[in-house]
Amino acid sequence: MMPAGKYYVGDLCYVMTDEEWDEVCGLLFEGRSDHGCNEGEFTLKDGRRFVTYNTKYGDGRYESNMWTDHSVDSGGIGCIRLEDIRRGDTFDDIKTFGAVMNFPVDFATGKEDGVIQFDRVMIDTN
Repeated sequence: MMPAGKYYVGDLCYVMTDEEWDEVCGLLFEGRSDHGCNEGEFTLKDGRRFVTYNTKYGDGRYESNMWTDHSVDSGGIGCIRLEDIRRGDTFDDIKTFGAVMNFPVDFATGKEDGVIQFDRVMIDTN
C-alpha cells in the first residue's frame, strides 16, 4: 500500500537525479544475475517510497484509463509522491512524460498481464 497524496505517475527516470536513479537501478537489479528487473514497492535509503512495474513490451508511449499519456524510456512505469521529487527541473518533464494524480486515500498497486495499476489508474502496456 502506498500512502495518500499527490503523485507523479510515469517513468521515474524523468524525475530523478542521476544519483537517485543509480540507487533505484541498484534496488531493481540487486541480486539478479539474469539482468532482469524487480518490480513493486521500494524504499530509498532516505526513506522515500516509490513503486515501479515493468511494461509488457518495454519502451514506448502508453495511455491510461484516465486519458493520460506516459512515455517510457527505462522499461517501467512507476509513481512517487510529488513532495519526494528532489530534481528541480521536473515540472516540464512531468507534463510531457507522465501525469500528476491525486490519491485521496492509501492505495494498492499492481500489475497483471501488462496492465499496471495504481488504485483507479490503469495503464495497459500490452
